[in-house]
Amino acid sequence: MRKLRNHLIGVQQGSHIMFSDFEDGGPMWTGTGPREVRIRVPFDEPFKTPPVIIACLAMFDIDEATNQRVDLTHGEVTTTAFDLVFRTWGDTRVARARADWTAMGEVRADDEWDID
Repeated sequence: MRKLRNHLIGVQQGSHIMFSDFEDGGPMWTGTGPREVRIRVPFDEPFKTPPVIIACLAMFDIDEATNQRVDLTHGEVTTTAFDLVFRTWGDTRVARARADWTAMGEVRADDEWDID
């Protein structure tokens, strides 16, 4: 369990088109085997510590003739940004995908100083 030590909590949300490979024959639509799309998402303001990230698949368009294998996660979380990561494998053909996300964590107060 993450315990927050600050009474000031920030929440930021967003939505990102991960890819749209159907129109241009990109690897998620035409490829096979392990494939990954990684998007770096910056925060509007830095958090005091790396925030908790919740990511969910908001839309996907996937070929019904193949197995539907999808993994959406996040990685490389810092106080200023994180990565949204979409993966598939095997013969799965994904035309496009959109991910929604929420970041929640401690933020600095306007009068808070960082003295080292």
